[in-house]
Amino acid sequence: MICVSIGRTRHKMVVAEHQALAERGAELIELRLDWLSKIPSLERLIGDRPTPVVVTCRNHKDKGRWRFDEEQRLTILRAAIVAGVEYIDLEDTIADKIPRYGDTQRIISHHNFDETPEHLADIHADLCRHDPDIVKLVTMANCPHDAVRMLQLVESSSVLTIGFCMGELGVPSRILCGKYGSPFTYATFSSERELAPGQLSFDDMKNLYRYDEINSETEVYGVIGDPIAHSMSPLLHNRAFQKEKMNRVYLPLRVPKGNLAGTLKDYRWLGIKGYSVTIPHKKEAMSAVDHCDEITQDIGAANTLFREADGQWHATNTDFDAALNSIRVGLKEGGASSDNLEGKQVLMLGAGGVARAIGLGLVRAGAAVTISNRTHKRAQELAIELGCQQTQWENRGAVYADILINCTAVGMHPLVDNTPYEQNWLRESTLVFDTVYNPENTLLIKQAKLRGCPTVSGIEMFIRQAAAQFECFTNTTAPLDKLRETLRHHISPVSYSD
Repeated sequence: MICVSIGRTRHKMVVAEHQALAERGAELIELRLDWLSKIPSLERLIGDRPTPVVVTCRNHKDKGRWRFDEEQRLTILRAAIVAGVEYIDLEDTIADKIPRYGDTQRIISHHNFDETPEHLADIHADLCRHDPDIVKLVTMANCPHDAVRMLQLVESSSVLTIGFCMGELGVPSRILCGKYGSPFTYATFSSERELAPGQLSFDDMKNLYRYDEINSETEVYGVIGDPIAHSMSPLLHNRAFQKEKMNRVYLPLRVPKGNLAGTLKDYRWLGIKGYSVTIPHKKEAMSAVDHCDEITQDIGAANTLFREADGQWHATNTDFDAALNSIRVGLKEGGASSDNLEGKQVLMLGAGGVARAIGLGLVRAGAAVTISNRTHKRAQELAIELGCQQTQWENRGAVYADILINCTAVGMHPLVDNTPYEQNWLRESTLVFDTVYNPENTLLIKQAKLRGCPTVSGIEMFIRQAAAQFECFTNTTAPLDKLRETLRHHISPVSYSD
């Protein structure tokens, strides 16, 4: 069950949000009385409540906002119990001052906003001594291992325990705590109103991660990188799992640079069966598994780790085929007589990891590739490595190309008014492929369409690499149309719905 926290300064807003959440399917609401600017009126807040509630009132010592004296706070908590609220949250420091009464269940809580201490079990044991119905232990995760330790505690506890970690590194524990026995997790009203570090919105917990469907049999996957908060991979894979009615969940897993090997070892306890890999871990991921396929070794970077039935871990790179297949689709849709890449003149802008994967694929397919990059030395190095041509950045407009590929970040949101290639350099017969997918219609793509050029947006490559990952994870064909629809709607919800 998801408990949604409401923290507002005015009573009427608390009541309105409570009603709105009930209409959206929320089953349990936490009323943060300490956020109110006036002494709370319990009659207004709980007299005609549409769902069960947890009443919480935290002082400044526990990172709350209670602005009145301590005795008033204790009086309000006692009054809430007498009024028959379903749950009362009591910090361990005050639990013995507020006796049990009626049917209200006692949540005895302890929060540490700085770290996840080594002596978690001792803290938990102390909480159990304060007559709890439920123990709540929440700490700050400073490394991925902290979240694993917390979930291990939840699973091993003989007392019903809500346990997860705060912060971005703790997000997996918020989503998975129910899998290990937590009676509920916490979410916020919306993504714009986070009440605690790393808290996810009710909509994301309910609809994206499908928290209420997660159980002990749920298979876990995720994307590892740093940063990771804005990755769209969880959106794509979770929608695909939902479409195919699979009992699986896909998580954002922030792993700081240099911590990959140790984190993968820690995550064995979670039973994670597959990872998408992004910056900065693509190179290190190759050496973290049992097997690495030939193309991934040649590219020098892996973007997918998956576990076969024999328990062996494999690394691959799905960018390679995704890019080539996207180009071939663009050639066909552009009216080309063949999607054969052999002999095609290709100008590739950029010399980073994506350019390396795409360039290798094109060279192996027989295309004549020329690389141009703002830092010329990098273009030279990649050209030597791939055995192709290179040109100065300022000369790129003079290169004849059947296919133009942008592998730079120029034109990516929010700098959407930039282009890596001037419109007057474009030829009508040139296929323009922009690997940037947000926005889908970059300035380069818009200008290419105005010139009458066939185009391929970055969405095509992104969903194809995700689809290939999905197939590595599940051994089933990915719902390509669903992935494409999901990404387009997320990037441009207004224009897409129109």
